[in-house]
Amino acid sequence: MKDFVLNILRENARIPAEKIAELGNYEVSEVEKTIKYLEDEHIIRGYTAICDDSADDGKVKAVIEVRVSPNRDGGFDQVAKRIARYPEVSDLFLISGSFDLLITINGKSLKEVANFVASKLATIDGVLSTSTGFMLKKYKESGRTMEDFEDYERLKVTP
Repeated sequence: MKDFVLNILRENARIPAEKIAELGNYEVSEVEKTIKYLEDEHIIRGYTAICDDSADDGKVKAVIEVRVSPNRDGGFDQVAKRIARYPEVSDLFLISGSFDLLITINGKSLKEVANFVASKLATIDGVLSTSTGFMLKKYKESGRTMEDFEDYERLKVTP
């Protein structure tokens, strides 16, 4: 039941317990108890909305790949914990590949993102290099395809 409830909430975090119970043929009290357990155990850490970026007039989102020299005692964790403290950082992942950490940040401008990278991120002990990419258009997020992409029709080539 736990997996069923999680899958439903991943698709729509606002769905009422009554509807989840109906979909899974469970008692409403069972669903409510399961949701409370998932929240209490921090399996569900929060709820979020998927927003149209056009509502963020002028804001900039960036993806930053970071190469790190791992600390002898704490590996990548010490550097990651320090980076995670910055309010600009919305996501932070340890990844495999040519970089060690993947960060997404939100800024008010390109200059603000550049200042974050140069004055905050690059100055952290253990950070060896960074590569920043700016998000230009969102096609899909959290399993949801953006509406303007769904309506896109491929341009026809005429002879």
